[in-house]
Amino acid sequence: MIKTLRKQAYAVPMAAFIGLSATSMVQAADLTISVQNLTQGITFTPFLVAAHDDATKLYQVGMPASLSLQMMAEGGSIDALAADVMAAGGEVITNPHQNVLKPSESVAAFDFDTGSNTHLSITSMLLPTNDAFAGLNAWQIPTEAGTYVMHLNAYDAGTEANNELVVPGAGAPGALGIPADPTGMTGTGGTGVAMADTNTNIHIHRGALGDDDAMAGKSDLDNTVHRWLNPVLKVTVVVK
Repeated sequence: MIKTLRKQAYAVPMAAFIGLSATSMVQAADLTISVQNLTQGITFTPFLVAAHDDATKLYQVGMPASLSLQMMAEGGSIDALAADVMAAGGEVITNPHQNVLKPSESVAAFDFDTGSNTHLSITSMLLPTNDAFAGLNAWQIPTEAGTYVMHLNAYDAGTEANNELVVPGAGAPGALGIPADPTGMTGTGGTGVAMADTNTNIHIHRGALGDDDAMAGKSDLDNTVHRWLNPVLKVTVVVK
């Protein structure tokens, strides 16, 4: 049985969508997971896949990002988030794709033994962006065997202005700019789209604005390539 969900702005127990009783969701199961890039021109940095208890969350929409989340959203570094999960007693898999995930690519299905952990989280940065990331946050793992499909939105971490300028070496907290575009399709010479974030909490990303001037304009992003609409990822979880 395949269950298809649209991931909302924050993690909601699966029972609310598919009618599973609360008593059927007590113990986690072995999982097989795959992830597909749904965008035309966005690349995803290495993924963090984490299993943990119900008290652990990677982020909370409408609240400021933690430093660990900021490091991932601005520069793609998942080390601090992985350490946070492990410190809370969780299990992690880092970079199951063994590379960045380019447009139309999928992460080959991989197995994840979640042990006694009951919740699943997955996250990755979007490139080329200033601080956009996609996330599945503290999804309660069903114990009912089956295939569960979720479509994930992109969020703005709210930690960096979306100036949409490629600045080699950017990516660390406080270093304004897009660190790279793995597809090599960005331009140069932009003057900057936004100089400040008016919403400094985690929120749904507006998408890249871009322009059609590869040598000047406001943005270094191409509005025919780098624009996106949610959702940006498809996650398939098989509960064995």
